[in-house]
Parts: sequence; C-alpha cells; structure tokens
Amino acid sequence: MSELTVRAAELDAADELAGTRKQFVLDTVSDHAADAAGVYLDGNSLGALPTAVPGRVDDVVRRQWGALRIRSWDESGWWTAPERIGDRIAPLVGAAAGQIVVGDSTSVNVFKALVGAVRLVSKPGDETRDEILVDATTFPTDGYIAGSAARMTGCTLRPVTPAEVPGALSARTAAVLLNHVDYRTGRLHDLPSLTAAVHAAGAVAVWDLCHSAGALPVGLDEHGVDLAVGCTYKYLNGGPGSPAYLYVRQDLQDRFDSPLPGWNSHAEPFGMRDAYEPASGALRGRVGTPDILSMLALEAALEVWDGVSIEAVRTKSLALTDFFLECVSAYVPQGRVESLTPLAHEQRGSQVALRCDDAGDVMKRLIERGVVGDFRHPDVLRFGFTPLYVGFGDVERAARVLAETLGDLAG
Repeated sequence: MSELTVRAAELDAADELAGTRKQFVLDTVSDHAADAAGVYLDGNSLGALPTAVPGRVDDVVRRQWGALRIRSWDESGWWTAPERIGDRIAPLVGAAAGQIVVGDSTSVNVFKALVGAVRLVSKPGDETRDEILVDATTFPTDGYIAGSAARMTGCTLRPVTPAEVPGALSARTAAVLLNHVDYRTGRLHDLPSLTAAVHAAGAVAVWDLCHSAGALPVGLDEHGVDLAVGCTYKYLNGGPGSPAYLYVRQDLQDRFDSPLPGWNSHAEPFGMRDAYEPASGALRGRVGTPDILSMLALEAALEVWDGVSIEAVRTKSLALTDFFLECVSAYVPQGRVESLTPLAHEQRGSQVALRCDDAGDVMKRLIERGVVGDFRHPDVLRFGFTPLYVGFGDVERAARVLAETLGDLAG
C-alpha cells in the first residue's frame, strides 16, 4: 500500500462531508475493477443522482399529476415552484430570498439577462452605451447568445478575456457577460474586482455561474452583482436538462425589462389581458408554463444541501484538487500531462484540466476502467470534483489509473 493510499484513507476518515455520499446513487466495487470502483469525476458536466429524487418523481407523476391532475397547481404548490426553488438555491450563491427564479435553460436566461442588462442602462435618445463585452473564453453558447443580444439591442459585441475587461471598459460599455469559472481550465475569475470595475464604468455585470454554484461561495449580494444565471445539473445535481435560474438583484427588479415577456410573468397571469404588465420582483424573469417534472426533481435533489455549508464544500474541494494534483505528480511520468488549472486556490474552481496529446483515447480508456471524467477537444482531460460525493480514495485511485493508462499507451 502506497503512502498516498494511506493518506487518502486518513483524509476520508477525517472528512466532515463523508456522510453526504450515501445520499447519492453511485457505483459499487462490483460495478468496475476493484482499483477504480465508481470514481465519478464528471459532476461538472452532470451531477450524480440524489437518492431522494426517484421517490419524489414517482409521487409527482402518480399522485400529483395522476390523481390530483390540474388541482396540483394549487394543492401541490406547482405554481409557486419557480420562486420557491429559487429561494432554495439562493443561499448557495450568496443571495437573499426573493431574487432568484427557476425556469428555462441557461441559454434562455443568458439572453434575458443580457438584453435586460442593456435596457437597464439605456436612456431614451442616449445611444452612447452601445457595446457589450463578452468573455472570449466562454462556453460557445454564451457567445452565440451575446451576439444575438447585441444585434437585438443595436450594440457592438466585443470579445475580451476576463483579464482584459478592466482595460476594455469605457463609457460605451453597456453590459459585460463573464463566466465565474472557465469551463475548459477550471480557472476561477475574480468576481468581486471585476464586478467593481464594471460598476465603476457605469455598466451592468452579468455572471454565468454554471461551474461555480454548488462548488464554492459566490457572494452575489455581498459583491453587488447585478444579474446572474446558472444551470442546476452540475454541482447542484438536478438531473439532465434540469431548469436553470436567473438572479435579479433586489434594487433592479422594478426596472428589469425582460425581452421574453410571457403570461407567467404577467402581474395578472390569468387576466388574459392584451397589454403586458410585468409582475413585481424576480417573478418578471418567468416566461411560460414551468417544466414541473424537472423542476420538482430539482427541488428534491436540493435536499442534500440541508445542513451543509458552501464554505465546507469549498474547503474540501480545494483539498481534493490539491491531492489529485499531488497524486498525478507522483504517479504520472514527468512531461506526460500538463495541468491547465491554476495552483493558486484563489484562481481555482472545482475541476482539474490536464493537457495530454492523446486525450480522447486516454479518456475513453479511463472510462472503460471506471474512472469517469470527460474530454474537451483537442487535447484536454477534465476531472470535476463534487465534494458531496467524491472522496480522497476516489482521487488517489483516479490518478493511479490515469498513470497506468498512460503507461499502457506508451508501451
């Protein structure tokens, strides 16, 4: 037994979050080779299934939909689910209640937020705010949506890296769309200072939290973030295609003008009026009929956070990623992989990205051996660490199997 294997066991024994693992459906030793049993390191793409979800979905389908039918909009709380579940997410991103509404996809919410951001700073007859800055390293869809939002609002789209944002801001800047954590490298960007810089320029900050919510403290209220969006199927474990969310800061809600007004965001949704009058509060971020089945599955999934602090999750996340990088350094021959993820804690999310010449083939072989991460073209291995169910033994086994796989390919 190696020194790192012993240390992994000691770290697992001292882990205050170890008990949350049993609240997830995970592989057992018999599912894979014993040295790589159930090492799931792709929670940054799709979180594992919480054990409470199947029973809740069964109740929603059989009793709420099957027996109560239309009555469930009132009797089962379907109608209030978007804001109720939003309030459940709020503490995980550092927001007070009443500022988050759940529904639609991340892409749709990015569109709402970015067009709404431009409208927040637009004044009749004043066309000086005519530029949108977008993270040049962003997930492609954010860039596509930003381009569409720019065309719709008559703005020019300007891609810049997060590091270039302070120098790119000007009196022309209307809105800035940034990712909290880079999806390829796992780099954590400085939300507080970048938000402050955007505000100093008189612009609106829109943050994409897909790779940070549920993995680390965000501090939306503390840092004065204007608008934010995020998905729920990664570190929040809401399930494939689970609805995303939109955050609208309290003092901006009465001026937030969504480009997608719908009957669900109307002040009198059942009034069926010709003229649109937005609801008060974050509810104006709603559009059409909520996707109830996915939404209530998400609500059940969020129960795993009862009694869990995001600060404890962050502490374990950093410990897991530190240990993984240490194990990779010890097991993998020097020069075979290169870490793209910053070593500094203040610049690291909850994933490690390794550059490897034959990354696609390597990941395929790792998955065959039960170590599940993912591959990003052309040469990146991504490993996501969800502290609620990933242990230090998982980390050590994953690094060891990675080294063995690389050795097999070299041989």
